Amino acid sequence: MSFPDQRPSESSSTLPPAAPHARPLTIEFPESLPVSGKREEIMAAITKHQVVIVCGETGSGKTTQLPKIALALGRGKCNAKPGKDGKVRGQLIGHTQPRRIAASSVAKRIAEELNTPLGDVVGFKVRFQDRLSRDASVKLMTDGILLAETQTDPLLKAYDTIIIDEAHERSLNIDFLLGYIRQILPRRPDLKVIVTSATIDADRFARHFESAKGPAPIIYVSGRTFPVEQRYRPFEETRDYGLNEAIADGVDELWQGNAAGDILVFLPGEPAQAPVAPAGDAQCRGIAAVCAAQSGRAGPHL
Repeated sequence: MSFPDQRPSESSSTLPPAAPHARPLTIEFPESLPVSGKREEIMAAITKHQVVIVCGETGSGKTTQLPKIALALGRGKCNAKPGKDGKVRGQLIGHTQPRRIAASSVAKRIAEELNTPLGDVVGFKVRFQDRLSRDASVKLMTDGILLAETQTDPLLKAYDTIIIDEAHERSLNIDFLLGYIRQILPRRPDLKVIVTSATIDADRFARHFESAKGPAPIIYVSGRTFPVEQRYRPFEETRDYGLNEAIADGVDELWQGNAAGDILVFLPGEPAQAPVAPAGDAQCRGIAAVCAAQSGRAGPHL
């Protein structure tokens, strides 16, 4: 996952330090992202409702900005006040991603935007890797990690806010989480839940979390589009010319003139990724090539 460079917005807020000698946290919302223009509406909806559905197209900025909006609302450990013993016992903002690489890259991006070291205010936890300090406020993780935590923390009391990102993928873990969270909401009135989705299924999510006030509110955020040039290369597999060679030739054509940028290769499934990735690394001479399954479910190494 990559993120475009963003210029800081004049819209910003400063949070007081959670502990003595801690540096105040300055939160800025880039004007270039469509979700920044909806920030006040999203904050008002989160304040008023327990569950909010944010429906945003690709490029809207919802993944990186929603945790910052939650921080600006006073959620997370960095906003907690010390107790009588001087210790801060706040709760986390949990943010789930369908894949490990997304959880780690989003955490790094948000930490960069907040100008804080990774793991200090924003960190991540995935299988075999934990970059989260004890005083962190935002925890990126896979949906499987959060689902596993329900075994030891049935009411998810470690969190004051949970963001279920990319819910439209409707994986088994996501569906389990959506059903489980709906059941515990009456027993956790302090818990805020934000579900993000592409334009599909937003109404179904809203009805799923329907309460006495009616369906959960849906906030629509526009996306950003960029021009795309389409080139067609006929391919006919032979004994001496296969998929690897065709991809290498396509990369060579795209790379003429030392053009900048990365290359994303879509393949029909995970088994096809293993032989292509090494070949791409060798023949692309340093080009960042990412092999992803066309179904949208990347392999375990991603």
